Amino acid sequence: MSAQLTLDSARIDVWCSFTEEVDEQLLHRYRRILSDGERDTEKRFRFQADRRRYVITRALTRTSLSRYVAIEPDRWSFVTNEYGRPAIANNPHGVGSVLFNISHTKGLVALAVTCDRAVGIDVEDVTVAAPIEVAHDVFSRTEVADLNTLPAERRDDRFYEYWTFKESYIKARGLGLSIPLDQFHFVLDGESHVRLSVSEAIGDSAARWQFWQLRLSPRYLLAICAERTTNSTLQVRSVVPLGDERPLHCVISRSSG
Repeated sequence: MSAQLTLDSARIDVWCSFTEEVDEQLLHRYRRILSDGERDTEKRFRFQADRRRYVITRALTRTSLSRYVAIEPDRWSFVTNEYGRPAIANNPHGVGSVLFNISHTKGLVALAVTCDRAVGIDVEDVTVAAPIEVAHDVFSRTEVADLNTLPAERRDDRFYEYWTFKESYIKARGLGLSIPLDQFHFVLDGESHVRLSVSEAIGDSAARWQFWQLRLSPRYLLAICAERTTNSTLQVRSVVPLGDERPLHCVISRSSG
């Protein structure tokens, strides 16, 4: 297999797969490129919708990575760190600089790919009522105070704005919930900007990171965190693994500049 795309540390490619666009024939093809371990994992999911989403997630990851590196989709192997962050395990052609992150929600799987810079991604279905009651457990005091100033009809949307940014950040760092969620917070400036603030306790610099938040549709909100570089760009595509793809027209609703 020959690679079709060139890796670029200034570019982040976001691949979005809407699960309802995948038919049973494609699912069967996807299972053929999964590893034995992945096929075993699929069987452990209790519900069919979860099994389906898992298979699409693994197929999207494998086929997308093969667009950049001349490795067949079924030949990739992966490891996870102690916090569950996935990474490429096999490196036959010097592809250690390829970095990716995955997120999924009901009806959608999203994958971010770049090189030479850490990246994290989170996507949420914002038509689902936000669990406002857990805000004190997952947000900082600053974020909770801001949430409480809003009228009730705006709180769900603001909850998801904060949540997707926070998830993308901890995923980019690869440390999961070992990072205390109340030791960093986001400031949503005006209608289109975001700033990160971190405490000394988590050993990081806010200036290290860039953020984007995208409205893929009225249903889906997506956030990306990546190590800062100059002239960063995003390219977002809708893709059916082993099938059609098209540019996905979306709106960047917030960014850190």
